[in-house]
Amino acid sequence: MSVNDLKQIKVSFADGEEKLVPEGISLIELSKDYERKYKSTIIAAKVNNDIKELSYHLIENCHVEFLDLINEDGMRIYRRSLHFLLIKAVHDLFPDRKLVICHTISKGIYCEIKGEKQLDQEEVQQIERRMWELVKAEIPYIKRIMSAEDAKELFKNSGRLDRYRAVEHRRKPYVTMYSCDDLNDYFYGYMAPGTGYISKFSMRFYSPGLILIYPEKRNPSKVPEFVEQKKLFTIFNEYKHWGNVLGVNNVGDLNNIIKNGEINTLIRVSEALHEKKIAQIADMITNSEHKKRVVLISGPSSSGKTTFAQRLSIQLRVNGLKPVTLSLDDYFVDREHTPKDEKGEYDFEALEAIDVELFNQQLSDLIAGKEVEVPIFNFPKGCRDDVGRKLKIEDDQLMIIEGIHGLNEKLTSLIPRERKFKIYVSALTSMNIDEHNRIPTTDSRVIRRIVRDFQFRGSTAVSTLQRWPSVRRGEDKNIFPFQEEADIMFNSALVYELGVLKTLAEPLLAEIGIASPEYSEARRIIEFLGNFLPIETKEIPLNSIIREFLGGSCFY
Repeated sequence: MSVNDLKQIKVSFADGEEKLVPEGISLIELSKDYERKYKSTIIAAKVNNDIKELSYHLIENCHVEFLDLINEDGMRIYRRSLHFLLIKAVHDLFPDRKLVICHTISKGIYCEIKGEKQLDQEEVQQIERRMWELVKAEIPYIKRIMSAEDAKELFKNSGRLDRYRAVEHRRKPYVTMYSCDDLNDYFYGYMAPGTGYISKFSMRFYSPGLILIYPEKRNPSKVPEFVEQKKLFTIFNEYKHWGNVLGVNNVGDLNNIIKNGEINTLIRVSEALHEKKIAQIADMITNSEHKKRVVLISGPSSSGKTTFAQRLSIQLRVNGLKPVTLSLDDYFVDREHTPKDEKGEYDFEALEAIDVELFNQQLSDLIAGKEVEVPIFNFPKGCRDDVGRKLKIEDDQLMIIEGIHGLNEKLTSLIPRERKFKIYVSALTSMNIDEHNRIPTTDSRVIRRIVRDFQFRGSTAVSTLQRWPSVRRGEDKNIFPFQEEADIMFNSALVYELGVLKTLAEPLLAEIGIASPEYSEARRIIEFLGNFLPIETKEIPLNSIIREFLGGSCFY
């Protein structure tokens, strides 16, 4: 039978083109004709808004959108496939040692290799060389479906008890496995066709582990330079320590605690760790060598900054200080002077959207003991009210200012650095699903935001997901470059929170239909939340940071 005799199906593409192709054609075959239209390697595709691997065969009329590395889904698949490449290389070189993929850091992923011998520089170089050998060998990643019971047996027999415990409580009756030559493993999400697709990465020894560096979406053809983030690394280590204290190092541990009816104790100890850390930060401010007059709190979206600021204020009062809250929102310039982004829309997150000159001057005057008239911004009108509010602070008072630009020295340039205390707040999750599948910090934050926006802002899950890329761009520009400027970092993640959030987030995400461009992201998050057993909210204290998203906080 000739190609012309085969049944044809109609495929439409993102640029509006339509094409007749043979029924049963694979996405990898179809992608060959479209590579020139993409800025980087095509690694997967969306078929009718549902992500499919390139091995998928088309059997009916459909819409296809290829995913390359400038696409968030494409880059996520690339990173996951790169992790498998690393796992395979370590398996080949050090079969008696165990690789643990820990957390993001310094434009890459930090990993540790457990065993009798501590990892060294030469071994990291060996691993990188082996990875490049595997890339050149173009070994396929082969996908197969296995029953959950068979998968548990496999994991148990191979000593992967972390993976066994993660699968143990899954609702799905099957597990998706991948093999690379002689190695079998499970991954939460889709994969590239094979090792030959992983052509951009670098590695460096970072005691006691290594950092695997991958390209960024905005420049996928280049591996970025290593930028050390010592403070961020320290806070991740602190979270790991908290996990050890709580007996929760992965999702399996958490689920066992829930199953055994011990979750209320875990909640109380988790909250006590937060309170102790906030009290320590208050002591640092109170006992500083130079008297602090301004506390600046910054961090990305859905980090719990507002609740943190309230709890810090209470601890400062315990120490005899009288904090005063100052809102950056009141210092917005009038709407007509607000800068616009590349799409011509108002950029309220730009530093230029704030009257920095007035803000600095009033801060200086307040510290000098002068009375000022703080502006009141009228958001419906898009300008300040004619009359503000009078404010004067006493010698035993200090100002707490929460806002995305808090760590940027330009915001408070007139205030001497020794009079300021800067705090970076973020939900820096470092608990894993298992040793090879981490929980991205971004996922925790977007789930928090989905729940909060529905509870308090009347927003659907689809509208939150639509806005999220813009939120991330603003964070990349205005927050993350300044995080190492902080005097201290506070990790607002709670080890139990995803079990609580899932009960509210899953129904909201399930409403997103396949016709929506956000469908694949909604399905991905639902699949992720399927790893957690549900937790009731009644035992969560009213001052908990997670209450900022669930509701019922004593601060609002």
